[in-house]
Amino acid sequence: MGFPEYRMRRLRRKQGIRHMVRENQIQVTDLIYPIFVTTGENYENPVPSMPGVYQYSVDMAIKHLEKVYSLGIPAVMLFGVPGYKDERGSSAKDPNEAIQRACSETKKHFPDLIVITDVCMCGFTNHGHCGILKDGDIDNDLTLKELTEIAISHSKAGADMLAPSNMMDGYVKAIRQGLDKHGYENIPIMAYSAKFASNFYGPFRDAAYSSPSQGDRKTYQMDSANGKEAIREVELDINEGADIVMVKPGLSYLDVIKDVKQSFRHPVAAYNVSGEYAMIKAATEKGWLDEKQIVMEVMTSYKRAGADMILTYFAIDIARWLNNKEE
Repeated sequence: MGFPEYRMRRLRRKQGIRHMVRENQIQVTDLIYPIFVTTGENYENPVPSMPGVYQYSVDMAIKHLEKVYSLGIPAVMLFGVPGYKDERGSSAKDPNEAIQRACSETKKHFPDLIVITDVCMCGFTNHGHCGILKDGDIDNDLTLKELTEIAISHSKAGADMLAPSNMMDGYVKAIRQGLDKHGYENIPIMAYSAKFASNFYGPFRDAAYSSPSQGDRKTYQMDSANGKEAIREVELDINEGADIVMVKPGLSYLDVIKDVKQSFRHPVAAYNVSGEYAMIKAATEKGWLDEKQIVMEVMTSYKRAGADMILTYFAIDIARWLNNKEE
């Protein structure tokens, strides 16, 4: 029997060599930490379907963000749980609501921490949809006006970046024009460009109280079977002024992340969504998986597919693991 002409295992035999030839590395600077902020004071409410995740009043969020900042995580994504809701989602642009207050307080305490805000209406409307309903359907163009006002409100409060997640047609252009008109031309937009109508969002809706009271979101979020359509959506958003494009969810859409990265010279974000988080937490609590190993494998898969940044509820744990320099 002849020997192999080339021995691939030579570069796998020692940890140091494996690190030297590793093609994709997860770094703390890749991470964005999502956090839920709400009204009140001295308030921390655990999300049952997302162990380790809480709704925080703004004062408690600032205390929690001390940990985020100290670990070197560069950015946070703020999601609001409002004090009131109505048909038009008026609380989303209320300067006294949690997201706006959290923006200003975060920038006051941590000027270097990048504050990104979710620009949407689902958690602020009493019907749970991402826009204004008219005859049981979303009025796309009327919603654009509301989204633009929300974006301006967040910018006034101190947001460094806006992340509109509503999937309305023309939303990036409307928000970009509105920001520029009001002197916020330097605020970048991270667009949820390929956001699929996924079953992985359930725990998030528990955390944000944002489940639709009627119907579903399949008329505006994408069909999970469509990859080519995702490329069209991303291209439209880029042409409308998106600075960063996102694929959501991440794990079941790695092919879309790869196609987007190969098709466009734009930064790409991947969202490790609530359902992915909850599945890993449930399996590790049962002792079926090693949490650290599986989380790092998932994060590496996003990087390998082409993601430049990752939104993940595991960000604090990952940063701890990386700072300890453990394999």
